Amino acid sequence: MPIDFNPQRWNRIKTDSAKWWAGELKRPLIQMIMKGRDPGRPEPSIPGYNFTARYPDDVTPEQIADRWEYNLSCVHFMGDAFPTAWPNYGAGVMAAMMGCELSVAADTTNTVWFYPPKKGGGEMALDEIELKFSPEDKWLKRIIAIIEAAGQRFGDQVQIGMTDLGGTLDILSSFRPSEALLFDLIDAPETVEKLVWQTHHLWRQYFEHIDKVLRKYNPGWTCWTSLFSQQPYYMFQCDFCYMIGPDMFERFVKKDLADTCKWMTNGFYHLDGIGELQHLDSILAIPELKGVQWIPGDGKPGAAYWPDVITKIRKAGKLVQFFGTMEGFDALADKIGNVEGICLICQGWFPQSREKELEKFLLKYGAL
Repeated sequence: MPIDFNPQRWNRIKTDSAKWWAGELKRPLIQMIMKGRDPGRPEPSIPGYNFTARYPDDVTPEQIADRWEYNLSCVHFMGDAFPTAWPNYGAGVMAAMMGCELSVAADTTNTVWFYPPKKGGGEMALDEIELKFSPEDKWLKRIIAIIEAAGQRFGDQVQIGMTDLGGTLDILSSFRPSEALLFDLIDAPETVEKLVWQTHHLWRQYFEHIDKVLRKYNPGWTCWTSLFSQQPYYMFQCDFCYMIGPDMFERFVKKDLADTCKWMTNGFYHLDGIGELQHLDSILAIPELKGVQWIPGDGKPGAAYWPDVITKIRKAGKLVQFFGTMEGFDALADKIGNVEGICLICQGWFPQSREKELEKFLLKYGAL
């Protein structure tokens, strides 16, 4: 197989990641991808898409796995980076698995959107929503078929990530688009709470159903964020929560999140945008939560330029992951000093002309 990653490097990833999760690695994790490697094979006929959902049904899972292999063969994995791929059907695809419409945007973003199912020609009322586990759902079966094809092709050399099931309220907001669900929280909180817990239990059912397939092939766990874990790991989220206050967060989000963290050994939270900072103290108070991913949002300085946020998370005993640049990480290190317990995933793929620069940076932080 042409992917440039041998068992010895996998052993290092496993060892260092285990120490990082345990708070025992005396350095940060730093992942970098350098492009320009000769794959030693022709490029597949199908294009390389970020959203796997863009591939029509007549593109087979085997073709998708072949495209993933080609992409992974064109790069060098530097520092703590490792080969991974995941079936990207949009954040919150579990809504589609339970009846919502999945639509790929016909623009340059290629974003996936979810629309509520129609009932009698109109949108469902809150009390008409029926949530259930559907093992024969087309999206679930498609995702599992892709995982199987990739697993059979890669064995344990490539970590296949869990698809992005979504956060509980985010999934519900696909059935009741955001403004309607906001009114529901005020007008029918008991009904919303009931649906939250139904979704909560179904979320675990969907996760375990897909994870059972992933376990046949994967050396560990990962998802859309390429943290590697040898124990169950997932990046939780609730993008909806930037629109609600602390009291509603405690009732409709935190209880669900805290309960899931009790069985998801290495649970992380995706803190997306400054609007979610109001909930950070509440999130950090969850004992079983292992860490927080900080994404400031469009138009804001990169995550590394928020030393107060990073410091607060670390002082709470949680790990931190963010996407950023070498320059930003150096600036953060100058501000806070100790950067243990942090994972930097560098944005973009670097050209080979910068190889010496990348090696110098990795050496500086003990990641080479």
